Amino acid sequence: MKPDETSSRPELHPELSLSAVFEPCEFYDRAIGDWSRSPPAEAPAGDTLASLLAALHFSNFTLWGLEDQARRTDVNDSAIAGVKRSIDAWNQRRNDFIERLDERILAGLPAADPELAEQHSETPGQILDRLSILSLKVWHMARNARLKNPALAAECAAKATVLETQKADLSRCLKRLYRDILAGRRYFKQYRQYKTYNDPRLNPALSQRSDS
Repeated sequence: MKPDETSSRPELHPELSLSAVFEPCEFYDRAIGDWSRSPPAEAPAGDTLASLLAALHFSNFTLWGLEDQARRTDVNDSAIAGVKRSIDAWNQRRNDFIERLDERILAGLPAADPELAEQHSETPGQILDRLSILSLKVWHMARNARLKNPALAAECAAKATVLETQKADLSRCLKRLYRDILAGRRYFKQYRQYKTYNDPRLNPALSQRSDS
């Protein structure tokens, strides 16, 4: 790897432990800073816990930039349509990474006894996704707190403080969920999104089929 490429590739140990997955915020924060300076061209590849966590976070990082572009009013409608299609594609990838993370996490956990444990409706992958988005919100709001407009900077600083609290709360909930799962107090199931609007076989607007 060339020296100038290291900043775009924040390192996670390739054999990331299951417990480390449940404490992702340090990696998330470092990755946002690194990718903002030198964004990679593509999401990290692979099926390890480390690569899937990085790929999920990169999907949200990419979506953040696309959502900004989608709100531009100085370009024509075809440009915005192209951005919206990219958003659809990255959202599908994001959901795929959430599901794959849950698969890998489940495979590394002890089997639960539904008679003794309480089912947790939100999966670890879904919480990891929320933490990724919260990390992006905090990073961008903190940057806006350095704007030259004093009133706007103060407003953003106050919002960043609230977001930091929300992020810390959710991080604690994720770690508590991990402890409860290991102790046999909670369990979760693999859930599938099955988004039919991205499947041309099932979306009548794409297939032009008639259900009559």
